[in-house]
Amino acid sequence: MSKSRILNLLLTVLLSAPIYGAKKSVQKEVSCVPNRAPLIEKTYMALPLGNIQADGWIAEQLNRMRSGLTGHLDEIYASVCGSRNCWLGGDGDAWERGPYWIDGLLPLAYILNDEALKQKVKPWIEWTLASQQESGQFGPLIDRSPEAGLQRSNAQDWWPRMVVLKIMQQHYMATGDERVIPFLTNYFRYQLRELPNKPLGHWTFWGQQRGGDNLQVVYWLYNLTGESFLLELGKLIHSQTERWTDLLQEGEIFTRQLSMHCVNVGQGFKEPVVYYQQAGEKKFLDAPKAGLQNMRNTMALPTGLWGGDELLRFGEPTVGSELCTATEMMFSLESMLEITGDVQWADHLERIAYNALPAQHDDDFMSRQYFQQTNQVCVTKTWRQYSTPHEDTDALFGVLNGYPCCTCNMHQGWPKLTQNLWYGTNDHGLAALVYGPSKVKGTVADGTPVTIHEETAYPFDEEIRFTIGFTKKKQEETAFPLHLRIPSWCHSAELKINGNPLDIQAPAGQIAIVNRKWKHGDVLTLKLPMRITSSRWYGGSAVIERGPLIYALKMQENWTKKTFDASQSAYGKWYYEVTSPSAWNYGLRHQQIESPDQYFEVVKNVNPAAYPWNVEAAPVILRTKALRMKDWNISRGSCGIMNYYVQQGRDYEDGEAEIELIPYGCTALRITEFPVR
Repeated sequence: MSKSRILNLLLTVLLSAPIYGAKKSVQKEVSCVPNRAPLIEKTYMALPLGNIQADGWIAEQLNRMRSGLTGHLDEIYASVCGSRNCWLGGDGDAWERGPYWIDGLLPLAYILNDEALKQKVKPWIEWTLASQQESGQFGPLIDRSPEAGLQRSNAQDWWPRMVVLKIMQQHYMATGDERVIPFLTNYFRYQLRELPNKPLGHWTFWGQQRGGDNLQVVYWLYNLTGESFLLELGKLIHSQTERWTDLLQEGEIFTRQLSMHCVNVGQGFKEPVVYYQQAGEKKFLDAPKAGLQNMRNTMALPTGLWGGDELLRFGEPTVGSELCTATEMMFSLESMLEITGDVQWADHLERIAYNALPAQHDDDFMSRQYFQQTNQVCVTKTWRQYSTPHEDTDALFGVLNGYPCCTCNMHQGWPKLTQNLWYGTNDHGLAALVYGPSKVKGTVADGTPVTIHEETAYPFDEEIRFTIGFTKKKQEETAFPLHLRIPSWCHSAELKINGNPLDIQAPAGQIAIVNRKWKHGDVLTLKLPMRITSSRWYGGSAVIERGPLIYALKMQENWTKKTFDASQSAYGKWYYEVTSPSAWNYGLRHQQIESPDQYFEVVKNVNPAAYPWNVEAAPVILRTKALRMKDWNISRGSCGIMNYYVQQGRDYEDGEAEIELIPYGCTALRITEFPVR
C-alpha cells in the first residue's frame, strides 16, 4: 500500500473519531418550546413530533410514502442514500442529498410510529452524533475525487450541515434525546469562532442564501438553554446571509428573469421573519409580504409558487416550477406561521400543499416531476423552453430525471404539513391553523391531557368536526381555548357546538378563539363555505378557484412507462410519459369570469376515495361550457403562443363545448390558466 493511501486512511480514522456524542442516549419528555426573552413572545408553538397523527386521506398519503420512495430510497437510490453515503461514514455522497431524505423520513417515521422507518433513520443520527470533533465541527470533512452521480466535494460546506441541524432538532422533538443539546451547543460555538474567517458563502453560495435554516435552529436551542452566545451567533448568521429583507422588499429580483435560483427564494422567504424574533423590527415581518406582492404580476403562479426552472422566470403558464421550491416554500411558511400566527401564511401554505404538491408526484409516490407547468397538456421527452432543461427530461415522471435533489427533498412536504396542522398556544390551549384530517394530543389549562379528533374531507369539503376527549378516566371537563383559523377566502364561517350555533365572531382572515369549559365527547363543527371565484394571472388569463383549491381542465391521461437509453442513464432507468387524446384548447367567456357562481355547477363525489389526488378519484367537479380556440396548438411539448386576453377579434370556433374542471392537484395534464373572450 502506498504512503499516500496509508495517510489518507489514517486521516479518515482521525477525523471520524467520536469526540462528542458517544454517550448512551438519554430520553427526556418533550413539550412545547416558547421563545425565551429577549426573543419576541410567540402565540403558537410546535408540538412534540408524534403528537399529531394523520387521519383520512392524509394518512393514506403518508402510508403511500412509506411503501414508496420515502420508505425505500436507500434501496432505490442506493448509490447516494445507501451505505456509501459519507453521512454514514462511507466514501460516497458528502453533500445535501442524504440529509434531505432523512429530513423527510424522520418526521414520517414518528408520525406513523413506524419502527422499521425509525431504524432506517437511526444510523444517520448515531453517525452524526459520533462524528463531532473536539472543535465542535461534525459530519464529512474530506473532499474526494469526482465520481459520476455523486457530490463528493465541498464536504465542509456549511449548507448540508444546515439540513442536518433541522434533522437533529426534529430528532429531539420526537425522542427527547439529550445528546442533541450539547451536540448543537458545541457546533454553534464552533460556528461563532469560524464564521468570521470562513463565512456562510466560503465554500458555496448555497449556505449564504439559505442561512435562515441555520438561524432558526440557533434560536430553538437558545430557547432551551438560554446560552447568550447564541444571540451573538444569530446576529452574525443574519449578517452573512443573503440580504433577503431588502431583496423581498425592493422586488428587483422579480422584475428581472434569471436573477436567482428558484429554490433559494423559497428558503429565503422565512429568513426576515426568523430574524424578527431577535431584531423585533416590523420591516422583517413586512418584507415577505412585500415580496409576494412584488411577485404577483411578474413571476407568480396561481399554485402559490413562481416560475423557476431552475432560474427565476416570468410566470407564463408553460414555464417550469421545481418540486424543491414547493417543499421548501412550504417549510418556510410553516416556520413563519408558528412565529407570527399570521393567517396569510396558513392560506398560502394550503395553496401550495393542496395544489402544487400532489400534482408533482404520482399516486404511489414512486416517481416525481422535476418541473411542473400550470398549463401542461403533455408530459413527454421533448425539449421545452426551460432555463435548465437537463436534456429534455425535466417534465417526465421518474426517479432521477431532471436533477436528483428533488428525489431526496420531496419527502419533507407531507410529513411536515401534518406536523403543522396543530400548535400549542401561549394561553394554554391548542390551535388548528391548517386544516386536514388528523388526531392531536396535548396538554391544556393546568396540564390536563386532551385529544382532539379532526374529521374532514377538507380541502374538498366545507365542514370540519372536532371531537374533544380526555385521556384521564376521571376527567369529565376542562376549560381551555381552541384557536381556529378562518381563511381569508371565507366570509361566512359558521361554528356549532354539539349542533347548536355558537355566537362567536369569525371574520375572514382572523383567528376565532372558542374558550369554554369542554366536556368529554363535545363536538365542535366549523363550516367554511366555499364560493366559486376567479382570479387573473399571466397575460390576463383566468383561473377558477373554490376555497383553497384552484381548478383545472379534466383530461384523459394515458401513462406510458419507457426506458432511458444508455446515453441518458444518469437520469435513471425508466420514466413515464403522460399523453391524452382529449381536447385542451379551450377558453372562457368574460361573463363566466365575472360571475363564476352562475356559470359553474358543483358536483361532489358522494363516496370519495381514500386517495383523492387523481383524475378518477377527484372529489369535486365543476361543470361549465367553454369556447374552442382556433390555432392554439402544441409547440415544443407545451401549449403554443396564445393571447390570453384580447380587446377585439374572434379566434374561437362557433358554439360551446361542455367541459369539466377538477382540483389542480388531481391532474397531471391540464389547462389552468384560460384565455378569456
